[in-house]
Amino acid sequence: MARIRLDGVRKVYGSQVAVHQMDLDIADGELLVLLGPSGCGKTTTMNMIAGLTEPSAGRITFDGADVTSQPPHHRNIAMVFQSSLLYPHLTARQNIAMSLKRSGLSQSAVAERITEAATVLDIARLLDKMPSELSGGERQRVATAKAIVRHPAAFLLDEPLAALDAALRLVLRSELVNLQKRLNTTMIFVTHDQTEAMTMGDRIAVMRGGTVQQIGCPDDIYNRPETLFVAGFVGSPPMNFFEGETRASDGHVGFAAGPMRGRVPAPYAGNKRLAAGQPVTLAVRPQHLRVQQAASAEAMPATVFALEHLGKESVVIFDAPGQPAKLRAIVEPGFNARVGERLHVVPDMTQALLFDPQTERAIPVR
Repeated sequence: MARIRLDGVRKVYGSQVAVHQMDLDIADGELLVLLGPSGCGKTTTMNMIAGLTEPSAGRITFDGADVTSQPPHHRNIAMVFQSSLLYPHLTARQNIAMSLKRSGLSQSAVAERITEAATVLDIARLLDKMPSELSGGERQRVATAKAIVRHPAAFLLDEPLAALDAALRLVLRSELVNLQKRLNTTMIFVTHDQTEAMTMGDRIAVMRGGTVQQIGCPDDIYNRPETLFVAGFVGSPPMNFFEGETRASDGHVGFAAGPMRGRVPAPYAGNKRLAAGQPVTLAVRPQHLRVQQAASAEAMPATVFALEHLGKESVVIFDAPGQPAKLRAIVEPGFNARVGERLHVVPDMTQALLFDPQTERAIPVR
């Protein structure tokens, strides 16, 4: 196991900054997820931790020891990639054994390690099969066995489930979490899939443009996003944003967006930083956006753009006047609406959040 620290780590390719001054502390035995869209720097960060890429600046330590310039084989880490990277001419058993080729272990010790890994991953029946005889999920299990058979200090997984179908991803992500908890080994998991991140991580580091926008447990990331990017990236369907401004209203601070009027969310009522006429972005989850037929002061008129039926619920997608992005509301599965129909949406102000549109950061509630 290992505690991994990144202090001021930066990576530059020519004039392109891939990672900006990253400070990250990964606890011994923690499962940390690096989450973000393509090109955000998460794989570059993983490669620097692994020793595949050397930082342009900063320091990386494992349990206090500086490994910044050390090659991968000196770091006692194991990596699993999107592709299983198995030797096609070797059996699963032989592929796993290749990880121990330079370990100095006896043949009996190697056989014992392989049996142990096969038992943990339930692949004993696959050991004498060739990679071409295995399914995608079975190949990833063998690739994972190649990693754990070495008893590494840390596992680094770079989108290992991305090439698998949805049902198999669901199975394997729970197996990986179970494996990590049983082994109690530090794991860093890279993904662009926010559902994977939310269901797997002890903590999630949300990245954008080479920087960490927010790091925290899944509950904090989802319920207390610190930036507009995090608010919009984490959650499915994504969060709704209403561009508006604060207004004086009956001695209180109100909120206005187009024809919609209402008080600001109650937790913000005592915030002295809010003044009338201040531009703000109001954010509310789709499950907190009510759909109604009638107009009202607190409602926004909206036109049905599409309706998605998901079985247990449905999602109505709206176009709304003056709003830059489409709005989404979760409704009961029997909800019926026609494309082009004019309805009204009302945000639940008890569940809404406010952001500064200039800094894109959350406005403190007090």
